Formats: sequence, C-alpha cells, structure tokens
Amino acid sequence: MLSERREPSGPAKTESGLGLGKLIAGNWKMNGLKSDGLALASDLVQRMQRDRLGCDLLVCPPATLLLAVAEALAGSGIAVGGQDCHAERFGAHTGDISAPMLKDAGCSHVILGHSERRADHHEGDALIRAKATAARAAGLIAILCVGETAQQRDAGRALEVVSSQLAGSLPDAMSAAQLVIAYEPVWAIGTGRTPTAAEIAAVHGHIRAQLQRRVADAASVRLLYGGSVKPENARELLHVADVDGALVGGASLKPADFWAIARAAA
Repeated sequence: MLSERREPSGPAKTESGLGLGKLIAGNWKMNGLKSDGLALASDLVQRMQRDRLGCDLLVCPPATLLLAVAEALAGSGIAVGGQDCHAERFGAHTGDISAPMLKDAGCSHVILGHSERRADHHEGDALIRAKATAARAAGLIAILCVGETAQQRDAGRALEVVSSQLAGSLPDAMSAAQLVIAYEPVWAIGTGRTPTAAEIAAVHGHIRAQLQRRVADAASVRLLYGGSVKPENARELLHVADVDGALVGGASLKPADFWAIARAAA
C-alpha cells in the first residue's frame, strides 16, 4: 500500500507564475531540431487550450531550441527551463551558457547536477553549488538533482549519497521559491526499472528532513521523482508521500505521454 501523501503547505509563487501544486518537468535532453521542438510546443499549447490541469508544466529543451520554444509557449502557462548553466555570468567560456543568458531566452528554471552531467562531464558538488548560486542570482529556479547508482544502493548507501550530494550542492539561504529538488536514482533512468513506492517515500522523506536544516520554508520545496516515469506508472509514483511532481525524460518527447503523466498528477 502506498504511503499517504503529505499535503504541501503551498509552494511559493515565483516569477514564472508557477505554484499550483505538483510540477511536471520534461527534460528533452539532446533531442530535437527546430521543427521537432516547435511541433512539440504547439501540441502542448493545443492541449492546454482544450484541457485544464491541476499541476504546473515545465519543458527543458536543448539550448538551440530555447528561444523558439519559449516564444511558442508564451502565454500558454507552460514554463521553459535550461538543462545546465555556467557558474559565471559571462566571460571566455567557449561553448557554455550562463544563467543570465537562459533568463534572457525566456527561461524560469534550470536543471543542475543531473546524473548525466555528473557522470559524463565529471561535475562535482562544489561546481553544482556554484551553478545553483549563479542561477539564483539570475532569478532562475534551480532544479537540483540528486541520486544514487545501483552499486551505491546495493551497498545500502542511498541515503548517505543523497545527503552528501545535498550538503555539497545546495547553496546556503535558498528558499522554496528558488529551489526544486529532483531525486533521480541513476539506475532507474531510461532503464524501465523503478524503485518501489516505499523506497521512493523513504528517500523523499529523508530529503525533506535534510532540507529542514538548510531551508527556512523546507515544507514548501517541491520534491520531484525522476527515473523511468511513464503514463503506466505515473499515478502511483505521483501519489507517494513527499512526491510533489516528476522530472520526465523520454516520455516528455511524446506529447500524449507527457500529457497523460501531467493528468495523473491530479
């Protein structure tokens, strides 16, 4: 049986206008040309016009699509976020994008510390903390990702790893209006495997307890679950205790699937 979900005290309203309850965020990763991104955005806008959701929607396209997608979604109620940012505001950093640049392109959020960035680009907690500080300074909401590998979970170190990542990656004096935490067990991303409801509830409850020590309004910080979220399991996952939404990967590239996940949040 699933744990009863904690009723949030109400996420703070942000500049993006979000704050209606659960947050369903789509991470498009390195997928899509301009035609693909605009088609996805147009489909979501049409669905928003036909339907009423009881949650917030966010899409995070690759950098090349940010401006076009932000313009296509303007006024729709769907927010746009980046997938990463540099820790500096500007400078000689070829190939990088700063938090102010994301803000200028129409973003309200930015994903930081995703497991693929930690693994593929060897990003450590100190760098992620610096990026989160830069995001806050630019007026962006940081979606800070934490999560353990299969080896770490099998060794019984899941909570230890998550605690360490939070301690090292989370800047001081953050508020619920500036922060979202995404728990993404690395072993579940794109594999079709998912933790049990009890395992998710245990980690999310642990994260909430850790935030109580660092964030004044910790009860209002939205905690997302990310890891093979799909229409078939969304309703179960989204009603686990302390789960305030989802960070969706592959399914966010399919409008019907992404919408089904969002509807399951009600």
